[in-house]
Amino acid sequence: MPQLPRSDAESIAEQVFVALGDPSRRAVLAALAADGPSTVTELAARLPITRQAIAKHLTLLAEAGLVTAEPGERRRVRYRLHSAPMQVAQQFLAALARDWDGPLGALKRHLDGSAD
Repeated sequence: MPQLPRSDAESIAEQVFVALGDPSRRAVLAALAADGPSTVTELAARLPITRQAIAKHLTLLAEAGLVTAEPGERRRVRYRLHSAPMQVAQQFLAALARDWDGPLGALKRHLDGSAD
C-alpha cells in the first residue's frame, strides 16, 4: 500500500510522540519544565538516570525540537524547553479529535436510539 504524503505538522507531531514515548525523556522534560534550563550534570543530579543516558535523551529531544542547546560558560551547554513542536502535536491531536467527534456522536445517537 503506498504511503500518503504527510504534512509538516504530522511529521513534527510524530517526532514529538516518539520523543514522549519514553518515560526517561518525559522525566527530563518535566525536570526542565520545573527547574528551567539545565546542564546534563544538573539533570543527572536530580534524576535517577546516568549522565550518558541523559545526554542521549537530550539529543533525541533536540532532534524532535523539544529542547534547544545553549552554550554557556566554560563550554557548559544548558538545555531549554522549546514548546513549538508540542503545540503542533496538540493541534494535530485536536484536529484528529474533531474528525472523530462527528462519527462518534452519530454512533452514540444510533446506539441510544436502538436501545429504546
